[in-house]
Amino acid sequence: MKLFRYSLAVSALATISSLSGGARAQEVDEYGIYRAHERGAPVESPQHFALEIRFGRYVPNIDDEFSVATPYETTFGSKDRYVFGLELDYQFLRIPYVGTLGGGLSLGYTHFSAPAFIANGGGQRAGEDTGLMIIPMSLLGVLRADVLARSTPIPLVPYVKAGLGSAIWRITNGGGTAKVDGVAGSGISWGPQVALGGMLLLDFFDQDSAKNLDNELGINNSYFFFEWYVSKLGAGNQLEVGTNTWALGLAFEI
Repeated sequence: MKLFRYSLAVSALATISSLSGGARAQEVDEYGIYRAHERGAPVESPQHFALEIRFGRYVPNIDDEFSVATPYETTFGSKDRYVFGLELDYQFLRIPYVGTLGGGLSLGYTHFSAPAFIANGGGQRAGEDTGLMIIPMSLLGVLRADVLARSTPIPLVPYVKAGLGSAIWRITNGGGTAKVDGVAGSGISWGPQVALGGMLLLDFFDQDSAKNLDNELGINNSYFFFEWYVSKLGAGNQLEVGTNTWALGLAFEI
């Protein structure tokens, strides 16, 4: 009888141990990311995209087409104008010990206005305004070298962009789209675009908030960025509405 009770106890312990081990294995499989956070291990949500909110100076290179005349500056003046925009990159490849390679789409908007000149009026201004609207766009390849920010205490990410830019533009007056000799003042200009920039990793300054953003919203990293870019939009007989200028803003990797 004692031998029977002993065998029963051993069997029960073995069964409980097996069930406990299975439960622990299931817990690790299903809730591994939370267990990792409890252990203090760095766990990030999947990262596939980068979103930029952009602001910068924008003065089109229209006057570069002319040797003497300056139609843009004469009409709108020489003060700085600005553009607001968005860029969304898909990071399709991580290059070991370098960073991410992706493709991006950007879209911006800017508009200038000034009193129009009176035709044959000797430079006198009219009571109505003339305006120039530009919607710059680009399709870019983007390399972000984040190895320093990921592997060292240096929170900097240099990057380079290159691709094809375009811009929808429209010249307006009091009656809508302006016309000269029956030709409407609107069109699309195309050309190459390149950019060099740097990003400051904001997570470095408040890591707890960065972890909360990742856990709650899936934002892996937040940055402040500054870049210099050159867009040559105006191949052939197109109006040159590209620019050589700076942009800055906030970027989020998600």
